[in-house]
Amino acid sequence: MDIALLKAVNDARRARRAVVVVTDLGDGGSRLILQNQEVGGELGEAVSKAFRTGNSTTVEAAGRHLFLNIHLPQPRLVVIGAVHISQALAPMARIAGFQVEIIDPRTAFASADRFPDVKLYPDWPETILSERPLDAYSALVAVTHDPKIDDFALKAALEAGCFYVGALGSRKTHAARVERLLALGARPDDIGRIAAPIGLDIGAASPAEIAVAILAQIVRALRLRSSGDRRAKGEAA
Repeated sequence: MDIALLKAVNDARRARRAVVVVTDLGDGGSRLILQNQEVGGELGEAVSKAFRTGNSTTVEAAGRHLFLNIHLPQPRLVVIGAVHISQALAPMARIAGFQVEIIDPRTAFASADRFPDVKLYPDWPETILSERPLDAYSALVAVTHDPKIDDFALKAALEAGCFYVGALGSRKTHAARVERLLALGARPDDIGRIAAPIGLDIGAASPAEIAVAILAQIVRALRLRSSGDRRAKGEAA
């Protein structure tokens, strides 16, 4: 990889942008393709699949043998609320490869004793998310049941284009949440992206089971993002 291409890849990593380096195995020539950059034909299909799966691969396109070297940002999970569900979700998400952060201004909940080895921010989401903005490779889970804490974070996640946005609560609770988000200026189409009730329907009852359902839904959304599949939004197939 030449110096200019390496610099472009490193710049993309710092900016948390997904890129793929396409190398022609015949002549050794390489080029960089950004996610959402328009690429047609067989190569375009292969590149789209690589961005979805995160798997580097060798393909044949237009009679050329090509190696697609994918570089994706580490997926980030931001949990709003240091609750029992979060205590189960955080270690599972870390094992699954997510960078996990928990935000909760309630210091009685957001303690290192309850969340060892997790990035913990005992502050308001408005403060932390202004310093550490969300992006398309971030998932946000809001589980405090407190509009003063959850609502700003949910709106920020929708505006940032997070690949997953979920909120704990019944359908009645979510209906009230929708009205509040509309009043805050969120767009109806964006609000429709919120997974609520949160998690896959596996009959979860305990906090740990709910955490499993949430993580499964997040992983599915990550792998199906931009695919046009309804399941990427947590909808039934």
